[in-house]
Amino acid sequence: MMLLAVGLSFAPVMAAPATSSTLEPPVPAPSGSSRATPPGAVIASAHALSTDAGMEIIRAGGNAFDAAIAVSATLSVVEPISSGIGGGGFFLLHDARTGRDVFVDARETAPESATPAAFLDGKGELNRDRSVNGPWSAGIPGLPAALVHLAERYGRLPLKTSLAPAIRIAREGFPIYARLERGYGSRREVMERYRGTRAVFLADGTPPQVGETLRQPDLARTLELLGEKGFDGFYRGDVAKKLLASVKEEGGKWRADELAGYRVKEREPLCFKYRGWDVTTAPPPSSGGVAMAQILQILEGWDLSKLDPAQRTHLVVEAMRRAYRDRTIYLGDPDFVQVPVARLTSREYAAGLRASIHPDKALPSALLSGKPAPLEDDETTHFSIIDADGNRVSATQTVNLLYGSGLVAPGTGVLLNNEMDDFALRPGTPNAFGVMGFEANAPKAGKRMLSSMTPSFIESKDKVAAIGAPGGSRIITEVLLGILAYDDGLAPQQVAALPRIHHQWMPDVISAEAGALAPETVKALEAMGHKVNAAEQPWGNLQTVAWDKAGNTLEGGTDPRNPVGKADVMPAPSK
Repeated sequence: MMLLAVGLSFAPVMAAPATSSTLEPPVPAPSGSSRATPPGAVIASAHALSTDAGMEIIRAGGNAFDAAIAVSATLSVVEPISSGIGGGGFFLLHDARTGRDVFVDARETAPESATPAAFLDGKGELNRDRSVNGPWSAGIPGLPAALVHLAERYGRLPLKTSLAPAIRIAREGFPIYARLERGYGSRREVMERYRGTRAVFLADGTPPQVGETLRQPDLARTLELLGEKGFDGFYRGDVAKKLLASVKEEGGKWRADELAGYRVKEREPLCFKYRGWDVTTAPPPSSGGVAMAQILQILEGWDLSKLDPAQRTHLVVEAMRRAYRDRTIYLGDPDFVQVPVARLTSREYAAGLRASIHPDKALPSALLSGKPAPLEDDETTHFSIIDADGNRVSATQTVNLLYGSGLVAPGTGVLLNNEMDDFALRPGTPNAFGVMGFEANAPKAGKRMLSSMTPSFIESKDKVAAIGAPGGSRIITEVLLGILAYDDGLAPQQVAALPRIHHQWMPDVISAEAGALAPETVKALEAMGHKVNAAEQPWGNLQTVAWDKAGNTLEGGTDPRNPVGKADVMPAPSK
C-alpha cells in the first residue's frame, strides 16, 4: 500500500509492534454525530511506566493536567537519556471547561555567564566540548517550575500526589533497557568525568546494563521536596544549594538569584487552518509552529492525494527547505528579539514561497539567501493525553543531547541539560543537530534558546488529536508528516509508525529512513536535482492520541521504533 502522507511505502520500521490501544463505546454513536466528551482517557508516552503513572493519577481522580505531571516526572526518572527535571519543555494545554488553549513555556534560560565569548576557543572557533558537556552547557532548568505551575493552576490534585508514582519508581528502581545502555556507552567518557554522575550510573561499579535495576534515591528525595515545598523545593533551599555547588565545583558559573528568578511563561499558541483542520501549535521560542504553518500553507496549494510519490515528496521537501531557511534567519526568544510571526505565518507569505517552487526541479539551498535579516536525534521525549472531560495535553520535554550535559549534581539526582548548544553560540556555525542560527538566537542572560519542539493539537469536525515527537531539528518534520497522515485518514498507530523523510535547508540533502522511499522515487527525485540519503537509521519517537468524535472512540499510537513506549485507554466510570 502506498501512503499518501509523503508518497512513502508503508511498512513497520521495527519488527516489534508498538503497544497501542483503542476504546470504543458499548453502543456506538450514530454516524456523523458527536458527543460532548470522550468515553474515557487515553495516554501515549515513550515508556510504559510513565503511561501507567498517568493512568494511576486519572484513577485517583486527577485530570489530564495532573496526569501530565505524573507522566512528565516519571519520564524524568526512567528516560534520563532524553529528559529530566534538570531540563525543560513545552506544554500545550486545552482546558475543556473554558475552551481555552494555552502554551506553557518551561524552556531553560541562559545564565549571565553564558556570553558567546565564553564558548569560543583561543582561535575564535566554537568550543564544542564546552557547548555540549558539563556545567557551561547547561541552562537554568524549567521543568520543575512547569510541574508546580500545572498543579497550582490546572490540576485537581496536590502536586505531591501527582509526583508519587515517579518518586516510588525513582526509589524502588526500574529495569534498564537497551537505549539507556547504548546511550551511556556513547557518552561514557563524559558521564564518568563527574562524581555525581558516577554515583548514580556506576553505583555498582559497572556501567548500566540491560536487565539491571537503576535506583535513584537522591532524585526521589528531590521530587519529594518539590512535592512538599513547590517551587522553593527546587529553586531555593537545599536542592538549589547543591545545584549551585556542583556547577561551581566543575568550573561553571550560576547564581542563586538566577535559579530563584526562573519563571514559566504562558503564551498564546500559534493557530492556523490547513484544509479542514484547525491546527494549534507552539509559538516562539519554539520554531516548530512557525515552520509548520509555513510548510502546510505552502502545500495547501496542491491536492497532494492526486500526486505521484516523487512529485509529492518533491513539493513537501521544497516547502521544508524554505521553512527551515526562515527558521535559521528569523526565529529566537520573542522576549528578546522581534520575531515577524504574523508575516512568516501569513497565507500571503506562503503563497509567495509556493510560487518560487518549480514543479519538477529542486532549488539548491545555496540559492536561498542565508544572510541574516535586519534573524534535536531521539534525545527529547513527548507524551499526549486526552481525558474524559475533553481536557488534553501535548507535551515535549528535553535535556537536549543524550544524557544532557552528563553532569549529575551530587546529592540531588538531577542530571543537568546541555541546552546552551541550541543557541547560536557562534553565528553561522551549525550546532549538534546541524542547524545554524544568527543574532536572533544569540545567548543573553535570561534568554530562552530556540527550540524545534512542536507539541500540537489538530481538530476537524469529526476528530481531535494531540501529537508530538522528539528528534532535534527533525521534530518539526515528524509532526508535519503525522498531520499529513491524519489528513489522509490514517489511525494513530499508523501515524506513529509512518516512515520518515526530512530536509532542513542546510545541509542540502533529503534524509530518508531505509525503505521510506521506493527506488524509483529516489531516482525521480535525483533527476529533479535532489540529493537523497535513502537508507538512514530510523529516528524519532512520536506519541499521539485521538478522539473520533463521530464514533465517540479513543485511540493512542506509540512509535514502534521505541519498544518500551505505551499507549493506553481507560474507559470513563459509569455514571
